[in-house]
Amino acid sequence: MKKIAILTGAGISAESGIQTFRDADGLWNNHRVEDVASPEGWRKNRELVLDFYNQRRQQLKQVEPNQAHHLVKQLEGYFEVQIITQNIDDLHERAGSKNVLHIHGELNKMCSSLNRKLSYDCFDDIKIGDKATDGSQLRPDIVWFGEDVPLYPIAVELVAQADIFMVIGTSLQVYPAANLLNFIKTDAQLIIINPDHDGGNYGGRAIYVKEKATTGMQKVFDVLIKEAK
Repeated sequence: MKKIAILTGAGISAESGIQTFRDADGLWNNHRVEDVASPEGWRKNRELVLDFYNQRRQQLKQVEPNQAHHLVKQLEGYFEVQIITQNIDDLHERAGSKNVLHIHGELNKMCSSLNRKLSYDCFDDIKIGDKATDGSQLRPDIVWFGEDVPLYPIAVELVAQADIFMVIGTSLQVYPAANLLNFIKTDAQLIIINPDHDGGNYGGRAIYVKEKATTGMQKVFDVLIKEAK
């Protein structure tokens, strides 16, 4: 059975109603990214950061996986599928996907401010005064700008093993995730689904589908399944 590694970004979740991380105005839900997604922002105003992610967590409960998420799940019937997502939502899991690596963290988890290895499930609000077992303030278990991406080496290994590498709904502008394309096997198939991206340096090699996630994924799914049968 062939192996597919799928890198997903904000574009796949946007069609479920989740706001993209960074829009053209440089704001995220009317907040500067630096204020809510950086260690500096956390040190400056913890209450603001906690409130921001508490709202995102509540919003997540109001949305559902879309057709693109479900089609990714259906690929498991024909391929060995590994998802590497930049998204912090749980829509892939709710669609039924089994192997999901969240390289930027998860909205439904919280961790110690001092040791991110102390991580816990979180489905309600985090408040000032909520403490981890080491006594530190709990924070969202999210990889903020300027922080290490501890799961990145695992993502590299998964990409290097894949026979097909698919990119859905990401601009390939956020690093180190964008560097994953450099680890594709020389004979691996590369598929990029994004309405606003031309494949960049990989345009000559990639099968490029200039569509939003749902319609683009449907086209790719139909071709892959036909070839797999």
